[in-house]
Amino acid sequence: MKKPICLLAGLMLALTLLAGCGLKAPEEAPRTARTVTDLQGRTVEVPLEVERVVTLGSAPRMLTYAGCADKIVGCSDLEKEGNYGMPYAYVNKEHFASCASVSSGGSGDTTYMEALAVLEADLIFCFGADTDTLDGLQSQLEVPVVGLYASNFYDENFFQTLRLIGQIMGTESHVEGVVSAVQGWIADLDARTRDVPEADKPTVYTGALGFRGPHGFEGTSANFPPFVAIHARNVVDETGEKGTVLIDLEQVAVWDPDYIFLNPDSMYLVKEDYAVNAPFYDHLTAVQEGRVYSMVSYNYNATNQELALVDAYYAGTILYPEAFADVNFEEKAEEIFRVMLGQDYLHVLNENGVGFGPLTIGA
Repeated sequence: MKKPICLLAGLMLALTLLAGCGLKAPEEAPRTARTVTDLQGRTVEVPLEVERVVTLGSAPRMLTYAGCADKIVGCSDLEKEGNYGMPYAYVNKEHFASCASVSSGGSGDTTYMEALAVLEADLIFCFGADTDTLDGLQSQLEVPVVGLYASNFYDENFFQTLRLIGQIMGTESHVEGVVSAVQGWIADLDARTRDVPEADKPTVYTGALGFRGPHGFEGTSANFPPFVAIHARNVVDETGEKGTVLIDLEQVAVWDPDYIFLNPDSMYLVKEDYAVNAPFYDHLTAVQEGRVYSMVSYNYNATNQELALVDAYYAGTILYPEAFADVNFEEKAEEIFRVMLGQDYLHVLNENGVGFGPLTIGA
């Protein structure tokens, strides 16, 4: 009857001795990954530390806004060109020039799978792809693939994308500064214009927009984001269209908008048409009274959000001079560029002949 007690006592003594010799329970292995939910609703396991990033689509734009473009080791051929029409590519052109080419970029974008396979990236950020494409890339390359998406500067998915990048890349503080600034500009534009009576608003038209290629005066848009942001009376909204559209010039003559904004990059097409269709232009009130202005194109490899915001402020100062009387446009534009791109940018637009200002059709 005493043996079990002796056995138990011996076991306890042995455990005590072992503990005294420093034997410890096995520790949990340090965490090396975490899970996030991307903009397509996918759960992705990503490394705790991300140093080497590959980007597909126009993801480098969002990483620029999020303050971590320096981590990119692979981007598209288009972005490596550093065109001024894509400010994020222009301000990063020296760094992007040293990055590997992983896709062609732009419409008809082709991914270079062989280049992707040898880059040893910690993570791939892919902009605008569907879940099947994202899952396929992740399975084939055995690298975490995070889907990003952002439309207009006032849409929630833009802020969600920035915050997701900040969470993954450790730039949350920078991202929150950008988000706060953008939300502040949106609120400012809205507050200045939302109470302007409809009858007091001038009518406005934007033309020479680029979508699926360049267009002349007839290339326009309903629900044009810079106009939406300032509650402008865009005559094209009357068509019931939801976005970009080619409009009949006779309809523009009927509308005869008070103000016209044209994309300076496509003014060569407007001038070519003026040479054969001068009476149409000369009879427009905005042309006769010198109310034609440049509207810098913000769509180049998807939406350059900072340009869209600057466009909205510029249109606001022209259409509602009293509401924007205290706004110095150049200072406001550079404020936006510095927050989102890290540098001034108006001089780049001016040097390339696409800055803001009055335009003369036919000159």
